[in-house]
Amino acid sequence: MGRVTFYEDRNFMGRSWDCMGDCSDMHSYMSRCHSCRVHSGCFMVYDQANYMGNSYFMRRGEYGDYMNMFGWNNCIRSCRWIPMYRGNYRMRIYDRNDFGGQMHEFMDDCDNCMDRYRMNGCMSCHVMDGHWLMYEQPHYRGRMWYFGPGEYRNFMNMGWGNMRFMSMRRVMDSWY
Repeated sequence: MGRVTFYEDRNFMGRSWDCMGDCSDMHSYMSRCHSCRVHSGCFMVYDQANYMGNSYFMRRGEYGDYMNMFGWNNCIRSCRWIPMYRGNYRMRIYDRNDFGGQMHEFMDDCDNCMDRYRMNGCMSCHVMDGHWLMYEQPHYRGRMWYFGPGEYRNFMNMGWGNMRFMSMRRVMDSWY
């Protein structure tokens, strides 16, 4: 398991709370969170409860003023631990919902789907192996989302509107 300590105020001040896994709503532990230390593991943090809203990937390190770092105007409300994975990575992406349209299989990072496959983006995916981060813009820029093993048939139904992912990378064991 990973471990992260959340603090109410910037620069690790105020009340703190240690988290060792997933937390869908931090409000029951603290009223706000403006800094954190990731002691071990990797986490996705979200500015809304239930793993919704803006998200950011955090690896081991100190985040004394993450709101300025990430450009957020809201504090962390939920977090998800990303388990370490050391096997092969495999994911299929589709340019339409419900695994429709053009399909490509990935086993490594892709910094630009448009350049590599002439795809206008990814609208559904099936993660067979590994853990992945997907980005709304090429070259791993813009908003990001975490995808663990499973089927993701329709990104619109997941509350992301017409989000199209343009680049993706593996969460590697060296990041831990």
